[in-house]
Amino acid sequence: MDIDLPFILFWVVLVCGIVWLVDGLFFRRKRLAADAQATDPTVVEYAKAFFPVLLLVLILRSFLAEPYQIPSESMVPTLEVGDFILVNKFAYGLRLPVFGTKVVEVGDPQRGDIMVFVPPHDPRYFIKRVIGLPGDVVRYDNKVLYVNGERLGYELVGEVQGRNYATMVNEFIETIDGRGHRIFKDGGYEPSQEWQIPPDRYLMLGDNRDMSQDSRFWGLATEDSIVGKAVAIWLHKEPGLSWPTFNRNKWFE
Repeated sequence: MDIDLPFILFWVVLVCGIVWLVDGLFFRRKRLAADAQATDPTVVEYAKAFFPVLLLVLILRSFLAEPYQIPSESMVPTLEVGDFILVNKFAYGLRLPVFGTKVVEVGDPQRGDIMVFVPPHDPRYFIKRVIGLPGDVVRYDNKVLYVNGERLGYELVGEVQGRNYATMVNEFIETIDGRGHRIFKDGGYEPSQEWQIPPDRYLMLGDNRDMSQDSRFWGLATEDSIVGKAVAIWLHKEPGLSWPTFNRNKWFE
């Protein structure tokens, strides 16, 4: 079962704040008037103790940065299962926690960014690469991307044996807007698709093109679903009983 930690944290902070405020406005003065040595009820003591700490955590998670762990192979070879990434939640503007409404403009997603967001079909966080921006026309033809009529650059690196692959796959460096990133794709057939990206929508694809559930299957990401921009790998832990390591630490361009 997936736990929506930001949602839970938001409501815990809100409840603690309300308990503390209501007690201060309506009950504390009466308790002290009746007994100058009276102590606060246990629930009020807990609310007062947890509120400032949890509020600080909520602010940091909502507006600055937050860590996430990669659960699937959809972004291989860029991101491996077990990578812990740091997400800059300030890069695309300040947003209200839980609701996702942007309250301060800072910047917009750019082609090639690695972005965390909530897809239209699933309440969980997804991480994919931004390929199409509002106003773009994107075509995916014979596993080659064209953005506004321009073919992206592809440089073959070679064949690799990826984890859980029965056969070899091809590794390419795909270049979009002057920035290169590694992708996996094989030579099998895939139907062509074309998208006219409307306002406040983004076309998101995984770097592991043949093992990624992305905009080709469930549609476009929306502006109000954006969580933030992935900026670094800060830790890696292999699945199972293993120690975390720092041998994959790096910043993304």
